[in-house]
Amino acid sequence: MPRPVPPFSVLDLAPICEGGSAAETLRNSLELARHAERLGYERYWLAEHHNIPGIASSATSLVIAHVAAGTSRIRVGAGGIMLPNHAPLVIAEQFGTLATLFPGRIDLGLGRAPGTDPRTAYALRRNLTPSDSDQFPRDVVELLTYLGKPRPGQRVHAIPGEGTEVPVWILGSSLFGASLAAALGLPFAFASHFAPAQLMEALDVYRSKFKPSEWLPAPRVMVGSTVVVAPTDEEARFHFSSLQQAFLALRSNRPGRLPRPQEDFEQRLDSVERELLGEALSCAFVGAPETVRRGLEGFLARTGADELIVSGQIHDHAARLRSYAMLAEVRDQLGTDGRTARAG
Repeated sequence: MPRPVPPFSVLDLAPICEGGSAAETLRNSLELARHAERLGYERYWLAEHHNIPGIASSATSLVIAHVAAGTSRIRVGAGGIMLPNHAPLVIAEQFGTLATLFPGRIDLGLGRAPGTDPRTAYALRRNLTPSDSDQFPRDVVELLTYLGKPRPGQRVHAIPGEGTEVPVWILGSSLFGASLAAALGLPFAFASHFAPAQLMEALDVYRSKFKPSEWLPAPRVMVGSTVVVAPTDEEARFHFSSLQQAFLALRSNRPGRLPRPQEDFEQRLDSVERELLGEALSCAFVGAPETVRRGLEGFLARTGADELIVSGQIHDHAARLRSYAMLAEVRDQLGTDGRTARAG
């Protein structure tokens, strides 16, 4: 029997485009969030990055507040907060405040990487040492303590934060995050939109080792994907070229603003570039609605995901809005196909 179509969500990397500005990006993020809410997306997440000219969500909790204040129903959160950059108490207070202002709508995804280069990581947290990332499990447990109900003898409290029980997700692109999420009984989101190599192995580790907890009774998996939908395959590949250019620039240590798309970009790639993009973006689905529907149908069946979170970095904001609208139609079509199959 076919599985029900899982909820679809939005991962907004708040791209600052060539020719644009951070102010324009943040206005566009709010418009996209309102658009996603109308279209029935489950949640809207923003990610923490620093010292990258093309990303405007460095003060992630502030951007979350901006988006949550401008919407009414969609869940809003971090995908994610890079915990080695922060004291757990600070994050508990920030997200406890968000949960107090927007009850029942705030999520907190946690990542182990700094989301930046070593020099910037040091500037963010002066006492950062190479072993700090190894403290990640301990920091997650400390953070959970601040967000949960107070315990006997507890001396430090997050106010606001205590008792809000903000849903905490572990983010990862390797087996480490999968094992930690399983051990702590937390939901797990895999970053297959840019690092898919260990996707299936990580999902197997998470599901097989999961221990029920007060936070979650059974495994819950979210998988990431890049999706660009347009009326034709050719137009979708054209818009996708912006992300391809940005990805190659980042891997070459030349990060910049999201480039304008280029015609026939893939035809000019050399074999090394083609292989790099093919591996890193193997979970990208780009094309007309039917092309994307076929790709997503197989991806969701293969992963058995409980939720899909979609990144769609497109230079033209109107084309990005249209892509998410067309993806919502694909989602609904997948649901209709599943109901038809079950009825048959």
